[in-house]
Amino acid sequence: MNDFKSQRTVKKFTQKLIAPPDKVFPLLCPTMEYKWIQPWKCQMIFSQSGYAENNCVFKTNFPQDIEPETWIVSQYEQNKTIQFIRFNSSLVIRHNIFLIDNGNSTTDAIIEQTITGLNEKGNKYVEGYTDEAYFEEASILEKVLNYYLKTGEMLKIM
Repeated sequence: MNDFKSQRTVKKFTQKLIAPPDKVFPLLCPTMEYKWIQPWKCQMIFSQSGYAENNCVFKTNFPQDIEPETWIVSQYEQNKTIQFIRFNSSLVIRHNIFLIDNGNSTTDAIIEQTITGLNEKGNKYVEGYTDEAYFEEASILEKVLNYYLKTGEMLKIM
């Protein structure tokens, strides 16, 4: 019998975006993120269209992540919601993005992450991932996405 007890945290943030959902949604795609997220890099594993779609699979390997991650698009409802399941040997992250059309050419994007440790290394990550760190990351993404939506160019942040 294993005595391991998994740790979990749920983080939620609402981004205020300056475009309607039909302009925002296509940018929530591993291929399109090259246009607006610096630095963004991924390896597309499977996509029939080359873009985000249901059951699309890609990998990322960012320095701030504890290990490289595999991502699967597990829910895809155009202009409304996209869900990614992200995982490695230490963590599973359910990453939901819900788009709310405000009716005035703006969108509220509700970003929610459920992060679950799979081992002690993952639990340590979960315990150390503060609300402040999550809010900062989500705020930066909100800023760079709004900049792209406004100008059509990537905001250089590094």
